[in-house]
Amino acid sequence: QVQLVESGGGSVQAGGSLRLSCTTSGLRFDNYYMAWFRQAPGKEREFVVGARRGGTMFYKGSKMGRFTISRDNALNTVTLQMSNLMPQDTAVYYCAAAREEFTSRSLYDYWGQGTQVTVSS
Repeated sequence: QVQLVESGGGSVQAGGSLRLSCTTSGLRFDNYYMAWFRQAPGKEREFVVGARRGGTMFYKGSKMGRFTISRDNALNTVTLQMSNLMPQDTAVYYCAAAREEFTSRSLYDYWGQGTQVTVSS
């Protein structure tokens, strides 16, 4: 069975940093594009940043410079480094996997359960 599990969420004050991790199992990790999405209460889940198979980042429109994705194909993990966090970054953050370079939620094959990030003023 394919599993994606996020970790590292929590509460942080505005301006702080946080690193999220996603561990995967059950899929050929190096064949997948990986991405982070986020969803605030009452809002649509949105694409944040993705990583190609070789690790380069891709974006939807302009990049979000405060967020950096990285992946380790040997360990089957992906991380999201967040800096200069703002209250509007508060959301549940999801790790997802797709076979192509997609930014649409509906085109992703596998999802984690999400991890909560709360940014306070």
